[in-house]
Amino acid sequence: MTKRCALVLLIGVLLLGSTGCSLFSSSGPDDALRAFAEALQRRDAGAAAAATDDPDAATPVITSMFDGMGKNASVTVDVAEPDDPAENQATTKLGYTWTFGPDRTLHYEATATATKGGDDWHVQWSPTALHPKLAPGVSFQYSDDKNFLTPVVDRDGQPLLTWQTVGVVNLTREHLAAAPALAPVLAQFEPTITAETITAQFDGNSDDVVTVIRLRQADLDLVADQLAQIPGVSVAEQGALLTANRELSSPAISGLQEIWQKTIDASAGWSVDLVDDEGQPVDVLESAQPGDTKPIRTTLDTRLQMLAQQAVAAEPRAAVVVAISPSTGGILAAAQNPAADAQGPIAFTGSYPPGSTFKTITTAAALQAGLATPDTPEPCPGRVTVENRTIPNDDEFDLGTVPLTTAFSHSCNTTMAVMSDKLPADALPKTARMFGIGVDFVIPGLTTITGNVPNADTPALKVENGIGQGTVTVSPFGLAVAEASLGHGSTITPTLVIDEKTTADTPSEQIPPAIADSLRAMMLQTVSDGTATELRDVPGLGGKTGTAEFGDNTHSHGWFAGIAGDIAFATLVVGGDSSAPAIAVSGAFLRPALIP
Repeated sequence: MTKRCALVLLIGVLLLGSTGCSLFSSSGPDDALRAFAEALQRRDAGAAAAATDDPDAATPVITSMFDGMGKNASVTVDVAEPDDPAENQATTKLGYTWTFGPDRTLHYEATATATKGGDDWHVQWSPTALHPKLAPGVSFQYSDDKNFLTPVVDRDGQPLLTWQTVGVVNLTREHLAAAPALAPVLAQFEPTITAETITAQFDGNSDDVVTVIRLRQADLDLVADQLAQIPGVSVAEQGALLTANRELSSPAISGLQEIWQKTIDASAGWSVDLVDDEGQPVDVLESAQPGDTKPIRTTLDTRLQMLAQQAVAAEPRAAVVVAISPSTGGILAAAQNPAADAQGPIAFTGSYPPGSTFKTITTAAALQAGLATPDTPEPCPGRVTVENRTIPNDDEFDLGTVPLTTAFSHSCNTTMAVMSDKLPADALPKTARMFGIGVDFVIPGLTTITGNVPNADTPALKVENGIGQGTVTVSPFGLAVAEASLGHGSTITPTLVIDEKTTADTPSEQIPPAIADSLRAMMLQTVSDGTATELRDVPGLGGKTGTAEFGDNTHSHGWFAGIAGDIAFATLVVGGDSSAPAIAVSGAFLRPALIP
């Protein structure tokens, strides 16, 4: 006997002379109905079923209701006063209010009856206690009704990403012996698939089924009959956001699905249906249509993107091209070849010494400090020593004394080293940030770094940094930002998705017009009569070559960066050992883009 029961018994004996415990512990109809309602509000299917007179029948139906309404739904259940309760029965209204998110509410009433059996009251089980139209074989289904057909488009409105049907090709463990038959059917779409790779997907797990590949609808149509004949293979059709052009591949598009998802979520409608055993609606309880969802417009240019991809594809070493519009700051293209893809999204997050391409920044700092003008005669010896650090020109070429413009266009390391030694320790970092290098941009849809240009506190470090070695690093994206800023006349704000705002940790700064004009003239001379004459046929092109040693200094990266019309770009060939491969890739990109 519990303490509570003993206490009730003692009171009963004292007051009424009773000898039982149940007289004052039995529940009433209100208690049973409230227990049922409170358990539903807690989403406790077991407790709600236990408040009924048939828990075994009630449990799966209540569980199905919670599953169908979704894990994020909440419900309140209000219990009205019973209507004229009889001695062993009381009927009332339950007011259900389901909440699925802001402005997403479903309200209805259901009838519930409490009956007395023995000394206790329970809710008489019927699906109609959950909804008046709920019947055996019928269940609830909440749906977010989203406009999945919303496309992601380029700057001209051409589709980049669209919602497409894909075939999910699965294989069961029980039929693993079918892997040799399955592999050649799929290898035509993914050459890395072999019987061994398929078998390996079952290693280290107890999965009964694995997904071998997802195929575009056009590809699935080609092999559907073959797949149907292989034991253990099944194909499930799903929707997915895919590139409209199967050849399109860019690290710039990897984050666009998140923006697309956010966009269609924001405009989504919703509905609650009663559905049959096959999931077909039998009654619509509530619905709100999705709002208008405009195409998600990016700054990418499909034509330029494909040209950039073709250009890097011809280079066996890791190669990257990033192009940005100086007039708008919009990212036009970002291409990597497979060798670069193997190293990650290096177009935006790679960190490399820029070599002589950084002389654009060094020259800008020298011009701003008043150390020289474009016409100032500057020595360009074959080598120079600053604080025991000897800087040679490439093959130790010696131009004698020449105008600064000539020293720039022929990439005189010695000229830049001597000028760098005369600059304050913070001159290069400040100038680099004016061009966007070292600025932290937060670009919706992208993760980026621009580079790092620390202070140079010793003469040796000044000359190293001045020629793009030492502690200076940039990403291809950061160098393209610098070229676009030069073309724009101030620090650009790079963007990828129109109407999605980019923020920066440093305000945009104007590049003094005289400096910008001087640098552009020097870059034009680099192409017409300097280190990039291979590209003199590209109209309006100005640029700067760069070779940057790395590691044990036995190899170097090759760079070329510049501006042609409204295209600012940076090209990197990792381990290119000279700027020649980067010049070749740049030409393959720019010629078809700019030459009719």
